[in-house]
Formats: sequence, C-alpha cells, structure tokens
Amino acid sequence: MSVESKEHKRYGAGRIAAIVVGAITALLGAYLAYGGLELLKLGGSFYYLPAGLLMLVSGILLIRSDRRGAWLYGLTFVLTLLWSLWEAGLHFWPLAARLGLLAVIGLLIALVTPGLRGNAGQAPVRRASYGLAVVLGLCLIGAFAGAFQPIWLVKAGEAPAIAQGYKPGDDGANWTNYGRTTDGNQFSPIDQITPQNVGDMKVAWTFRTGDFAYGGAENQNTPLQIGKVIYACTPANKVFAIDADSGKQVWKYDPQVNPGYSPTWLRCRSLAYYEVPKPAAPASADAPVASAQPAACQRRIYLTTADLRLIALDAATGEPCADFGDKGQTSLAKGMGELVPGFYNPTAGPVMAGDRILVGGWIMDNQAVDEPSGAVRAFDPVTGKLAWAWDIGRPGVTTEPGPGEHYTRGTPNTWAAPTYDPQLGLVYLPTGNGTPDMYGGQRTAAINRVNSSIVALDAKTGAERWVFQTTHHDVWDYDLPSKPVLYDVPGPNGERIPALIQTTKRGEIFMIDRRTGKAIADVVEKPVPTDGLPGEKLSPTQPYSVGMPQIRQGVLTEAGMWGITPIDQLMCRIAFKELKYEGDFTPPSTSWYIPHPSPFGTMNWGGISIDKVHDYLIVNDMRIMMKAKLLPRPEADKALMASGKTTPSVAGIVPMAGTPYGVNRAMVTSALGVPCTDPPFGTMTAIDLKTRKIAWQRSLGTVEQLGPLGMKTHLPIPIGMPSLGGPVATASGLIFYTGTADYYLRAMDVATGQEIWKSPLPVGAQSTPLVFKSPESGKQYVVVTAGGGRTAPDRGDYIIAYALPGKP
Repeated sequence: MSVESKEHKRYGAGRIAAIVVGAITALLGAYLAYGGLELLKLGGSFYYLPAGLLMLVSGILLIRSDRRGAWLYGLTFVLTLLWSLWEAGLHFWPLAARLGLLAVIGLLIALVTPGLRGNAGQAPVRRASYGLAVVLGLCLIGAFAGAFQPIWLVKAGEAPAIAQGYKPGDDGANWTNYGRTTDGNQFSPIDQITPQNVGDMKVAWTFRTGDFAYGGAENQNTPLQIGKVIYACTPANKVFAIDADSGKQVWKYDPQVNPGYSPTWLRCRSLAYYEVPKPAAPASADAPVASAQPAACQRRIYLTTADLRLIALDAATGEPCADFGDKGQTSLAKGMGELVPGFYNPTAGPVMAGDRILVGGWIMDNQAVDEPSGAVRAFDPVTGKLAWAWDIGRPGVTTEPGPGEHYTRGTPNTWAAPTYDPQLGLVYLPTGNGTPDMYGGQRTAAINRVNSSIVALDAKTGAERWVFQTTHHDVWDYDLPSKPVLYDVPGPNGERIPALIQTTKRGEIFMIDRRTGKAIADVVEKPVPTDGLPGEKLSPTQPYSVGMPQIRQGVLTEAGMWGITPIDQLMCRIAFKELKYEGDFTPPSTSWYIPHPSPFGTMNWGGISIDKVHDYLIVNDMRIMMKAKLLPRPEADKALMASGKTTPSVAGIVPMAGTPYGVNRAMVTSALGVPCTDPPFGTMTAIDLKTRKIAWQRSLGTVEQLGPLGMKTHLPIPIGMPSLGGPVATASGLIFYTGTADYYLRAMDVATGQEIWKSPLPVGAQSTPLVFKSPESGKQYVVVTAGGGRTAPDRGDYIIAYALPGKP
C-alpha cells in the first residue's frame, strides 16, 4: 500500500472518530441546553443552558472536522471547572459528578484533535493533544482511585481521654436485653478481641434457621446470651436456643404464627429473659415453709408474635410455661377492639423492667384514623396477668377496659424498645405520632401531648411521671424510632449526671435528665413554616437540640443535588426545583413536597452504642431524600382502586381513611436510581460526651452489592449507604457493625473511626451484633444474624459466630 493510501486510510479513521466523538458531545450539549432551559424556568442554575449550547456547537464543529470545536470544548471545560469549584469547593464526589464525564469526553476530543481539518501533519498539535490526553487520563485514573477512599466529614484529632471511674468488671456478664442491659447502651465490657488481634478473627460456627425473610419480612434480631446459651428469634417468631461454643441447636420452638394475620412487616428484634425469684428461706424453724418454685420455668424466655400472643418458654427446654396465662401464652388482642390483620404488630419484642414485662406495638403507618391503640401494657412475668396499661385516652386508669370497651384507638404507639432504670424505678417509652401519620386535623389534645415524645412511667404501677416532646403535632412521621439510652454523662464540674439520650429521625439528639425530664443539653424552640392544609393545627415552633451535634444533611439546596454524571445531576436539580420545599418541617401539601429529613429517618431503630471507656456516643445514620403528596379523598380512593392492592401496605399510595386525604410517598432519585443528594448517604459518627462535639464522622458502607439501575457494581467504593441496625462498642476500643448495604461484618477503631477489619457475609445483615464471652470456654464471640438487607435482593437464614482461633 502506498504512503498516500495509508495517510488517506488514517485520515478516514480519524474522521469517523471525530464524527462519533462530536455526535456524543452534541447530544450531551443538546440535553444540557434543554434541561438547563427547564431549570432556568424553575429559577435554577444559569450554568447548564450556556454550557449545553457551547457543547452543542462544539460537537457540530467536531462532526464537520473543524478544529474550532476542540478549542470551544476546551473553553467549556475550563468554565465548567471554575463553576464547579465555586459551587462545590474541593469536595470529591460533587466535583466528580460535575467533571468526570466531561473529562472523559475531553480525553476523547484530545485524541481526535490531531486528525481534524487543518491539524494534519502538525507535530506540535499532535504532541500537545496527546499530552493533554495523558494528563486527563492520569486525572481520571487518580479520580477512580480516589473513589475508593472513605468520605471523612470530620477526622479524628487527639486520642480520646479515658472516662473517669469506669471498670469493665462492673458490667453484667450476660446479654439479657435488646440493648444488652436494661439501660440499652449496647456496650460490651469484654476486651479479649482488640484492635491488634481482630484481624485474626475467623468464623467459629454457622447456624441455619430455615426461616428466610421474603416480602415484607426482615431479619432484625439481636439474640440474647444467658450463660453458655444463645437465644435467637426469626421473622416468623420461631425461637432457637443454640450452644454458644459449638453452634449446635439446644432446642427449637415454633409458635405456628398465623400467616394470614400479619401479611407484611414480619420481624422479631428481640426476646426477653427473666429468672423467677426463689422463695425466701423461713425466718425460723417454726415458720411455715413457702412452696418451692418448681425447677421447670424458673428461667424464662418471652416472645411476642405477629398474631398477637405473649408466650413464656422454659429457657432450659423451650417448652411453654404452663403457669403463664393460658398454657404458656396470653393474648395481646384483648382490649384492642377491632383488629385488621397487620395493623398492629409487637415487632420490637417484649422488654423486662424489673418484675414487669412491657409490650408495645408497631401500628401500620397511614392506614386510618381508627387504627388500634398505641397503649403500652405491663404483664406479670409469672402469671401473665395484666399489671397495668398506659392508655392516654384514660388518664390515671391503668386497668384493662371493661366488657364491650377497648383501649383508646388511634393513639401514639411505642414501636421501639423501652428502657428501664432500676434505681429510679422508671421505664421510658419512645412514642410515635397519632394515626394516620401525615395529617393530624382530627387529633385530640391528648394525642398531641405525647406524640413523638419520651414518656417516663413508674415501672410498678404505670403512673406517668413526666413527658418530653421532640416534635410538636407531628405530621412528618418523626416518631421516635429507637430505644432511649440511659447513661451517666460527664458534667461541667467532673460530676456524672443521670441522663437519657434519645436519637430521632430528625437527626436531633436530645439529652435530658432521666429523673426530671428536663434538658441537660440545651434545647431551643425555633420558628417553622405553618402554611398547612385546611383543618391542620401546625405548631409555630419546633424543638432543636442545639447542645448536641445534629446528625443529618443540612438544609437542602439545588447545588447539593447529585448524580453520577451531569446528566442525572441535572435531572435531580430539576426534580428538586419542582418540589415544594421550605426547609425543615415543610408542611404537607397536595403538591409534591419534600419532608426533610425523610420519614425513613436519619437515625433509626438500631439505636446507639455508648463506649464507656472513652465517654463516646456511637451512632450510624442514613441520608436520603423523599417526596410526598397528599391526595384529596376522591383522588386517593381512585388511585388505590387502580393500584390493585389486596393487602394493607406502607409503600406507595396509602389511604389515611377517615381524613380528607390519602398520601403517596416515594424516593427522589435520578433515572439511574441514584439518590439525588450529595454523598455520603450514610455515616458513622462518634460524639465525645465530655465536649458534646463530633470526634469523627465518616461514610459507612460501599456500593459493592448495589449500583445504577439495580445492577451490582462489585466495586467496594465507600460512598456511604443507608444503614439499619446498631453498632456495638467494646471495652478494647472496637466498634462492631453489620447493618450496611454491602455484605460485611466490620470492626472499626473507636478512637479514630478507621476500619481495621472486615469479613464477608453470605447475605446482608441489618441487626445489631451480639458480643459476649462464653463462661464455659472463656472465648469472646461476635454473633451476627444475616437474613438479607432491605435494599439488596439476596436472602438468607444465617446466624454466624466469629472468634479468635485457639484457646483464650
């Protein structure tokens, strides 16, 4: 082939490449220009329209092999770089969204530039173009590598000081409650596994329950550990006793839950444990001898079921305790009135408060005004008889309703676990809002008084002691999602103050004196919007815990909208500007509006952990934007009929029967299914309770099992993802956590937040780990229940124990 033919062939290939790159550039420019015009009409950013027009013209010139197209694109890229730095600063992921795709196109244009008309044979142009391509390529490689670094919102500073007076030996040996102890602090005093040796941990045993969580069911269980036995429950309320060292089944109990009663939302977060006191010895030889407590059922395990039973089991055998209720069980439907299957479900499980078993319940969101009561009941752990009931519609009355009566319907419920202070004799209830959640025009003063509040009751009698409200007239579904945590926090003069720490869906952390209900960390009332719908009675102010850090995204802005590329970022900007948003507490509306933080919450039912060694509060959160819209009754009824729903559901359009509206709620994502706000979408934070400031805060979780359009990326990019389940801190300085969207058990350094070890799980997990030491072998175990995460498709039935190899 002649030299001329080779040059002609090379020019032809370069021409085709320029046409392809030009067409890509022109199409992207046309989209940005069109979307930018739409955004401008909504009062949005001025950047996209001119940038799109410049790219469109650049692409057309490149198609025509006009070298001015390359120069024009270069100008557009420089202007975009300056705009990006002005709008997003030096933050990696916001810059990546704005510049990444444009840098790729710039690299391609640099490669085709030497072949454009007028550049052929010009060595300086070729060297400059290829040199620029190399620079852009290196920048893209560097950016790709940077994507695998965690996002640090706050980096750890000095090493944390040791808390005054803490002694690990003062803590109990067993994990007897949902939060380990009655104070709910999720702290393990065991220090055998340390930051230095955690890398040696291996799977000690794996147990399979055979109960897979499909549909609305989820495995969220943290087992109990009593001596050498672990007690776990499954979404279908099956209970397993497992030998802690071997992982072998000791016994199994299946309550045969009626599958038709609760078709959705099956879960079992915890069980309860109680030892029946042995009779006291006679004072003298002549005194009558008390009847001895039978050996059977002296140690008891309690569970609640989705079909509304409270069951007592012999901890040794798994057999129902015959003296409890009716052959081992008592009905939780008694006194509740009409019950639609699934509307009431005690998902958190029972909680022991001294010699009382407390039972609350989850009420299905947004179904009707006349939903079951949120009454909390206490039962005798031996007989199963009702000890008292807290029913706000019957103030001062703690007995069960009489014949033909029922507990007050539609009242705030307690779906998260209560906590208990044995010294004060008080139990603390985290309440929800009145039903339905998103419209409160029909609510009574009694409902408004205690919605989204911490309520302190006398554990023996159920008498109310004090109320602390975290959201007034809650129509944003900001019910309290997690147990109150009791801890004596450091005071300004070295004293310890008996505190209650309550996390919220709002991202506020309230710290109050658990004796009086008065704030320890400052709380102020701030004005909020009140332009609600007819019949609403919105509060003009809402409480903000300004004395503690706020764990959430701040006020949303258009500049804070995100996407993997400028394409979906522009989609998200337009979506944001189309939605009604007035900042926090944007009133519900018949137009699409943004309730932010979302009803899914920032902090949720997993709760917090207290690192007692350093006075650190450890909390994970999620950061997602949602939208909602109230539908006038005729429109709501028509939409519900068209949806074909045959069972009640909390997703999509829901009825709010008995009000003038239904409601529709949805995530705000781009067409790729990517969240519309800047990463991270989930973090873990350590708060120093001595200073009440953030010690460190970082992204939590990767996209390894997730990705655009529902495809798994298989890339462990730690962008931070929504998480469920709670952390556990240990006396050795570790944090164990499993509730990320990817499938791992992680160990993190409590002092720095650095991830120092992780082990893959067969499926995702969203439970709080169980950390304990076996009294028989002396080994420390970390036990994980893994049934599959909410955002991932894979499901399992695993209980997995990890330990250090060899003898302790």
